[in-house]
Amino acid sequence: MMGRRAYLSGILLFFLLVQACSQELHTEARPLKAPRGFRGEGMLKAALALRLVKLVDTEPAVPGNIKVEKDIVYRQVDSISLRLDIYRRKDLDRDAPGLIFIHGGGWSKGKRSDYLPYLLDYAQKGYVTITVSYRLSGTAHFPAAVQDVQAAIQWVREHSAAHGIDPERIALIGGSAGGHLAMMAAYSDDGPDEKVQAVVNIYGPSDLTTEYARNRNECLHFIGRSYPESPDLYRAASPRSHISGDDPPTLIFHGTIDSLVPVSQSDSLHDWLDRAGVPNEYHRLKGWPHTMDLAKKVNDYCQYYMDAFFKRHL
Repeated sequence: MMGRRAYLSGILLFFLLVQACSQELHTEARPLKAPRGFRGEGMLKAALALRLVKLVDTEPAVPGNIKVEKDIVYRQVDSISLRLDIYRRKDLDRDAPGLIFIHGGGWSKGKRSDYLPYLLDYAQKGYVTITVSYRLSGTAHFPAAVQDVQAAIQWVREHSAAHGIDPERIALIGGSAGGHLAMMAAYSDDGPDEKVQAVVNIYGPSDLTTEYARNRNECLHFIGRSYPESPDLYRAASPRSHISGDDPPTLIFHGTIDSLVPVSQSDSLHDWLDRAGVPNEYHRLKGWPHTMDLAKKVNDYCQYYMDAFFKRHL
């Protein structure tokens, strides 16, 4: 009798353990909820002033286990030396996916070190991270910056063996103008040397022909001519014009109170990619503005879904 009771108790304990494990796995697999945003930029500014929003450290120290190679010239254009930096964990003993980060700044400013928090976080996660400079609009107009990003992709592939990068697993990541350039390079119809396996667009513009976009000084300086003068250039400089069914999977993040790049840009991008049959994932964050990933909880949210996206596609 006692043996039967012990047997039944063991069976019951087994099923309880299975149920507990199933619940734990379900919890881990549950989608992460977007952080609660704000009703408008005024409320956000007040929250920032009261230090109610924790920001990421934009100048983190480089950990001792990360190898850094800086100021590598990847392209020479006349007298301009375009450079990139590479971050890799010192204990990596295999080729790893390469993540190329492209900074924002309205195509007119910004620097490649702007993405240092992402560069270090993803180097720690086992990726080789690369950040590139490109010709800004005060130096050269479209398509110069796009050509520079394409040249950077080609350089990474050609020098992949020397830096422990798997040349068949490369992603582009950019925010704002950097997101635009990432999409332009990723959706390009140029040769296979520039094709990448994934692209992450963080609040970047996808259509420069809208009335709002073509009247922005940033677009005028980027293209070098007004829309009435050269509408074809504005179309050519729009990622939407280059979307086709063989484009790489795309991950999109955009805040609904973005006053610089309207969220309608990413709403439309998501629709265009769906129509073309391009795998894509869109995170529309309610109540968050431009550069929203400077907020720690938004950055954590973006990285959570970037981790899963890279795991699937690289």
